[in-house]
Amino acid sequence: VCPRSLLKRIQKQCEELGYFALFSQEFEWYNFENKPQELEGANYSNLKPISPGMFGYSILRPYLKNEYFNALFDYLEKFDIRLEGLHTETGPGVYEAAIRHDEILKAADKAILFKTSVKEIAYRFGIIASFMAKWNKDLPGCSGHVHQSLWDTEKKTNLFFDQKDDNKISSLMKSYIAGQLKCLPFIVPMYAPTINSYKRLNCGAWAPGTLTWGFDNRTAALRIINKDSSSARVEMRVAGSDTNPYLAMAACLASGLYGIRKNLKLDVAATKGNAYHDLKNGILPTNLSEATSQMKQSEIANELFGEAFVSHFTGTREWEWRQFSKQVTDWEIKRYFEII
Repeated sequence: VCPRSLLKRIQKQCEELGYFALFSQEFEWYNFENKPQELEGANYSNLKPISPGMFGYSILRPYLKNEYFNALFDYLEKFDIRLEGLHTETGPGVYEAAIRHDEILKAADKAILFKTSVKEIAYRFGIIASFMAKWNKDLPGCSGHVHQSLWDTEKKTNLFFDQKDDNKISSLMKSYIAGQLKCLPFIVPMYAPTINSYKRLNCGAWAPGTLTWGFDNRTAALRIINKDSSSARVEMRVAGSDTNPYLAMAACLASGLYGIRKNLKLDVAATKGNAYHDLKNGILPTNLSEATSQMKQSEIANELFGEAFVSHFTGTREWEWRQFSKQVTDWEIKRYFEII
């Protein structure tokens, strides 16, 4: 049931099929000028973002906290976590970082270490970093997109690229995509593990809610990058910043390999335009309880990860839902206290 051991098992399956998995995860997260003691005292409200306004990809906003911004690059580099990009995203105080790709287990190790390191580095500057998927209903959520490709064992040829194909994607990649689409409804808790995860997966704000894929389409669950052989890859956009990278990457690779082993055909057409409105292939579960129930009962999930893992993992997610179900929220009090 260990997440890292699970990923090692899936990686071994990949190698036995003759493929080398090259992965990376990118993260968005919010940053606040608050101390941990203040959070509890203020009931986690009235937080102060490190910068105001909706300034995605701003070249100006990072200079408000220039020392913090530079420290993220410098300290992470010392831990062999090389950032290919670090910039503001849309929302007050939100950053996005793209970690350089690596073989899948190292990529997951770096993603885990990245999240912990960012929190510790932020503390040095009087900042709290939050990787919640959706900390505020009125602001965009935080993603943890997983980028993935399969290469030959010599690590020289990207097996997802085919110059002769009309769309420059290989038959192997098509089966990989088909496998991810088929398996996705039954393994969503691997990408969306918390109660809060599903607040982000509201169609809109660049977070997918439908079983879709498309070429460079950021509204689809699977975004396909097919420009050239060096960068051809699949981007899983369902995963949030609150994921466990070992589980998210294991889910991606296992479901993609499922499509390859079963020689699945990519019969679902690529979505052009707004994938939020493309319901022909179905939608994702809308809460943790629904997603967990689908995974627990799924033969596909058991085939991908083994019954022991599925039983244990879904049991933890059922427990999480029970803890939430006991709570009386501010929304309930405001809605029902006097008028009901």
